[in-house]
Amino acid sequence: MRAVTFDLTLQRYRIGRILGRWSEAARFGGFSGLRLADVPEHPLPADDWVRVEVLKAGISSTDLARLRFDTSAALEPFGLYPATLGHEILGRVVETGPAVRGLDVGRRVVVDPVISCTARGFAAGEGCPSCALGRPATCERAGEEGALEVDGRPLRPGASLGRHPDLPGGWSERLLAHQTQVFPVDEGLSDKEAVLIEPLATGMHAVLGVRPLGPGPVLVIGSGPIALGTVWALRAAGYEGEIVAQSEHGHEARLAGALGADTVVSPGDEARQALVETGARAYMPIVGDEVFAGGGFPLIFDCVGRGGTIAQALRYAAPRGRVVMLGCAAEVPELDLTFLWARELDFKGFVGYGVEEWRGHERHTFEVTHDLLLETASPVDRVVTHVYPLSEYRQALSTAEKRRHTESLKVLLDPGLG
Repeated sequence: MRAVTFDLTLQRYRIGRILGRWSEAARFGGFSGLRLADVPEHPLPADDWVRVEVLKAGISSTDLARLRFDTSAALEPFGLYPATLGHEILGRVVETGPAVRGLDVGRRVVVDPVISCTARGFAAGEGCPSCALGRPATCERAGEEGALEVDGRPLRPGASLGRHPDLPGGWSERLLAHQTQVFPVDEGLSDKEAVLIEPLATGMHAVLGVRPLGPGPVLVIGSGPIALGTVWALRAAGYEGEIVAQSEHGHEARLAGALGADTVVSPGDEARQALVETGARAYMPIVGDEVFAGGGFPLIFDCVGRGGTIAQALRYAAPRGRVVMLGCAAEVPELDLTFLWARELDFKGFVGYGVEEWRGHERHTFEVTHDLLLETASPVDRVVTHVYPLSEYRQALSTAEKRRHTESLKVLLDPGLG
């Protein structure tokens, strides 16, 4: 089958780090580790696995950062290469093992890319504490071989589809998934809505994880699909207070408003004014940037995770406020953490999705997100701006990266095109 694969070597890492800032060829082209290739398909590894034909797969900011070698090396032991990329997946079931229930051939599904202890083949009681809690995104056995065998050998280490040498991700024609990773999609959702369940669930997991949300106002920092999804998740989960969205580009700002933000501000002076309107007063130290006292935002979602946005969140938070980290922050040099302790802030990170307490029941974040998409009928499909065939993956990546020029938000690959 055809798949977009990525192979990481020390030589390619050096080329990417040196030339990738200026050259797309070093990031996505001939000098990179990306290839559109024919790769072998494995048989179903166990009776409770399914084969899924990929209908749509998203390109995420994490994918782009990985191809720019912009990510921390701290998590590299949990993502081995070569691998078929892509973790935002909408597909159709084309084969099921005899133990699979509730997933008929032909059914549209979304795929949770996280590989749990159960998917690794460990029996009940042998899983790690995170998986036992229903939080496999922090699986503590991701660096180990699994008990499951794929094509005659133990499943190799890896945290998720898209970063695993044995289990292809969504930038392919087909993939394998354990039945616990696969969730049916109602016919009332379009493909463009359904393929967004994964990125929307990222924001939903954080929103549900910080309940009670309080009276607000809430500040959401970021312009991409995760930030927009967080705005949507706040409203969909029932938050009625004020939402201030900080967005960089006009097309993103308009969509933030459509998804539930009361006020949309640009970084800089507009964001500062929004802070002042909470009752904050500005003071100028002898050296450095101005600081504020009084007012502030009691809840802030940083969906970017860069040094500037983390510093802003710490400065804009109210005393005893909460800062939620959804952006993939890594090494941040010279970050001033003064306000973390001086204001007794609660700083918390979230990753992926898992089992949530929702309306008196335990539901997977994907299920909560799916059902709320049907209930709210919000225009989330406008987040999808471009769709390309697999053969045009380089153009798709370029479009996704040049957001200011292309006005892209979520760029999709569709293996059925072309």
